[in-house]
This record gives sequence, structure tokens and C-alpha cells, in this order.
Amino acid sequence: MTDTQLQPRPLKDLWLRLASALGIGVAFIGSTVFLGPMGLAAVVAIVAVAGAAEFYAILRRERRGPNEFFGLLAAALMPFAASQFGPDGLTGVVSALVIAALVWHISFSQVRASDTAVTVFGAVYVGFTLAHLVLIRELDAGTELVLATLVSVWANDTFAYLIGSTLGHHRMAPNISPKKSWEGFAAGTLFTTGVWIAVYFVTDTGISLLWLVLVGVSASIAAVVGDLAESRLKREAQMKDSSGWLPGHGGFLDRFDSMILVSIVTYYMLVLAGAQ
Repeated sequence: MTDTQLQPRPLKDLWLRLASALGIGVAFIGSTVFLGPMGLAAVVAIVAVAGAAEFYAILRRERRGPNEFFGLLAAALMPFAASQFGPDGLTGVVSALVIAALVWHISFSQVRASDTAVTVFGAVYVGFTLAHLVLIRELDAGTELVLATLVSVWANDTFAYLIGSTLGHHRMAPNISPKKSWEGFAAGTLFTTGVWIAVYFVTDTGISLLWLVLVGVSASIAAVVGDLAESRLKREAQMKDSSGWLPGHGGFLDRFDSMILVSIVTYYMLVLAGAQ
């Protein structure tokens, strides 16, 4: 989601936006249902690399000099490590990234601490978090849980936008995202939670209804925090969109800013709820 001012969109832009969204949906749903954890890992890796590249480009505007080779390689490996080795695989990739970044830091005098920190954080911010979608896929009823995660984020984005743009009067964070309202947040939370309530009735996850409600509420909060965090990054760099790679949406960070935090929060909420 972006924080641009609401205005009528040309019909061509609407069709481009719809086509991009459809392509994203087909890639994620198709890989989840038909290709298993490794297929989903491949899709997540593409998004993670693109998102991390956008993050590094934003930070370069802030006079940071990340090691993009290390960061993008780690972001690409994280989903596959999660698929093959679970949480231990993710920990291993992050550990290797930290070690490589520190060796890089001590090897070149022109590298600053901020460059090293940005290198690690960029990969963790996008790759590590999104890789938890793959971990969700590895759980019992993982296919259904990943689909619920995807649909809940899309429902949150859609209804928060629709209600916020028509009924929103109480601004949530006017200095970061002027169009985001508490009314939109309430609508997004309602429909996100509704998706997770539906999970209780349509599939056997072994998770209680109360826990699924808590998953929905937590996911909604995570979606808003992820959106605001990305908006803040762009505002600091005086950018409208993170890139122009996704027609009608801006960049990968613009499209997946909510999913970034929802993935990791939902995974640990499900684990706490007893999913295995």
C-alpha cells in the first residue's frame, strides 16, 4: 500500500494494477497449492530479492553504502533454507550474513558501521520475514494456513482502503501516511479476523477459535505497522514509490510492506496456538 493522495485513476492504470495483482495472486496461490514449499520458496525469494534491492536503493539516497551482493544473496537463500532446514536454516543464513558483513567491515576502511548495519538489516527486513511464509507452509494444514495468511493481508489492504477512503475521519499517523485512518484500521481488522474465523469452520487446523481470532487481530496490527514502516522509509528519502517495477502498485516494497511483518507475526502466533 502507498500513502499517495486519493485521486481518480486513468482506466489504463486500473487495468495495470489489476493485472499486476492478479499475477501476484496466481504466483503465490499456485506455488502454495501445486508446487509445495520449494515452489513457494522460489516465489518468495524473487519478492525478497526485489524488495531488498529497493530497500538498499532507498538507503543509498540516504548516503548509506550497503554491500548489496551479500544482502541480496542472503535474501535469496533464506526462503530455500527455511524450506529445507526450517527455522535452523534461517538462523544459519542470518549468521553467515552477519559474519560476512563483519569481515567486509574490517577489510575496508571506507566501510562505515551504518553500511554494515544496513546490509544486514535489509536482508532481514525483507528476506527473513517473508521466509516465514515458507515455514507456515511446512506446518500441518500448511497449505490452508498460507492461503489464509495471503487472503487476510489482501482483505486488510482492500477494506482498510475502501472504508478509510470513504468513511475515515480520524487520522492514524498524519505525518507518515496522511490517508490512513482509524476507521480503515477497524475495517481491516474486522475482515482480517473474519478470514481467520472462516479457517476454523472450513479446515481442521487443531487451533481453537479464540486463538484464530487472536491471529487475525495480530495480523492486522502487523499489517499496519509494516505499511507505516515502509511509508516512513520512503518519506525520509523523499520518494513516492519504492520503485516502478510493479505497474499500478509502485514497487515490491509498496506491494508487500504489510506481508513482510504479517508473515513472521502470523507464523509465531500459529506456533503459540499449537500448530506444528
